Amino acid sequence: MELLNVVAQQSPGELAAGLTAVGRGIVYGAAAIGPGIGIGIVVGNAITAMARQPEAAGMVRTTMFLGIAFTEALALFGFVLSFIVAG
Repeated sequence: MELLNVVAQQSPGELAAGLTAVGRGIVYGAAAIGPGIGIGIVVGNAITAMARQPEAAGMVRTTMFLGIAFTEALALFGFVLSFIVAG
């Protein structure tokens, strides 16, 4: 019952602004999960490849950094999407 009183005392648009902020946080948080997992997989496989074949470490490291850059671009798309959700 007290929650109903709090909602009734809000100014017009205040609830929508608060829910938009919560939605932005959820969108960016969800968008950051995928790249985080992807970067972990890329780095883990690169370390495994360097351990198995040390003479190819330079090429593997370069490819790893490219993979990290492309995966991190997904997090930036999520960041931009959170601003689009805000309107």
